[in-house]
Amino acid sequence: MHLVPASAFQTQPWKNGGGLTHEIAREELDGHLLWRLSIAEVASDGPFSAFPGLARILTVIEGAGLRLDTPDGALDALPFAPVHFSGDLPVTSRRIDGPIRDINVIHDPERIAASVRILDTTAPFDCPRASGRRYALLATGTGTCLDTTDIPAGAIGFFEQGTATSTAAPPAILVVLEQIPA
Repeated sequence: MHLVPASAFQTQPWKNGGGLTHEIAREELDGHLLWRLSIAEVASDGPFSAFPGLARILTVIEGAGLRLDTPDGALDALPFAPVHFSGDLPVTSRRIDGPIRDINVIHDPERIAASVRILDTTAPFDCPRASGRRYALLATGTGTCLDTTDIPAGAIGFFEQGTATSTAAPPAILVVLEQIPA
């Protein structure tokens, strides 16, 4: 497992300048983004940055949530309920009740299949090895482990196989990134 503490995240302004994001990791191929994981701080209402040709999965990890207004209708991004939408979609967010933090998975849907799973305390989650697949486990609180290794609160562990468990409240976030065969 490759452990990345929160202190190693790269803080930068949003693409549209409207807030801050803490980039955890990214992978590119020939200058093209394959995937990116980041944690955003949303302290005010406003437009989302556009990511043409990419897909997004947003999961609120702190705060009451967001109302995402789009031309296709409103989406509610509530705590620990992943919301999927196109990076092409114009989105304006309204905070439900104060600031929030969220984890964003941005990926090229033609090259990477991505999913987000919320790990609660009900049972361990087996993460089997597969060609082109990797996992990322975000500890949003204490009590998150990969096999027998604790992941400190706020850190994320990248791995290729193992058993993820969480006794944490709030729950842990498991991201699965899988290369789509050409």
